[in-house]
Amino acid sequence: MARAPGAVWCRAMSRIFVARRLPGPAIDRLREAGHEVEVYPGELPPSRDELLAGVAEAEGLLSLLTDRVDGELMDAAPNLEAIANFAVGCDNIDLAAAAERGIPVGVAAHVLTDATADLTMALLLAASRNIVTSEHDAHAGRWKTWEPEGWLGRDLRGAQMLVVGRGRIGQAVAERAAPFGIEVTFAGRDDDLLALLPEADIVTLHCPLTDQTRHLIDTAALEAMKPDSLLINTTRGGVVDQAALIAALEAGTIGGAALDVTDPEPPAEGDPIFTAPNLLLVPHIGSATAATRAAMGNSAADNLLAALDGRPMPTPAPAPS
Repeated sequence: MARAPGAVWCRAMSRIFVARRLPGPAIDRLREAGHEVEVYPGELPPSRDELLAGVAEAEGLLSLLTDRVDGELMDAAPNLEAIANFAVGCDNIDLAAAAERGIPVGVAAHVLTDATADLTMALLLAASRNIVTSEHDAHAGRWKTWEPEGWLGRDLRGAQMLVVGRGRIGQAVAERAAPFGIEVTFAGRDDDLLALLPEADIVTLHCPLTDQTRHLIDTAALEAMKPDSLLINTTRGGVVDQAALIAALEAGTIGGAALDVTDPEPPAEGDPIFTAPNLLLVPHIGSATAATRAAMGNSAADNLLAALDGRPMPTPAPAPS
């Protein structure tokens, strides 16, 4: 049974279900603390039935962003006392349902800022200088000579970057952009995004996925952007209306896009996102460094160990709206 809000007690051992194998020492730390830990062994995420079976007798759940943690799951886990998400976001978790049941939720906050900001800059540089296309052409034998009109990209010095989201990652991207001579403007939740988009050469997204930000970049937003502008998304795929983006790329409404995330994720085989022009797509690798993923696991372990010991989680999820 979930503990009532504010209740505190300790248990020598709890059952913890971990929804996927993780890099780093997190799972060993949970076991060394005396907890019984079951790790789902599959290469792909557990099916819905497997996830429900895994949490049925668990007091703790270490979930991934691929796991839907909703009221149905919480009701199927009557002993559940704590949820730790292996992600900085928590849009896969029904926070209101957890709060109603007195189940604290933790996220891996503060540990993946640098890795995600670094990838944002990598996508910016790769898309701006046609790195992927030119590399493929070199290997495919299409590099015949030095070409004065070949693989022309864009300059970054003097470019206007609009960072959508004023949080840690957005700030870190702005810090990295400054030495390139890029001029940065921020757009927060209270700003008029449509008024800011026409001035931007680069639009990079760093806001969480919420009801308010879902499809924030829609047809109207894309039409407001410059025809040679570049859109970068390293937050959540749902922040962008993907069908509208594909249509904009095909029509030349914007100059290009670089995506670390999609909606759905991954796209189904044959999805038009794979053939959209001027699109650089990578498989959600924003936090994919060995040190960062280990830190994410440690953050999740810290949250579970604290909650199962009756203490506040060090990095709780935001309160449900």
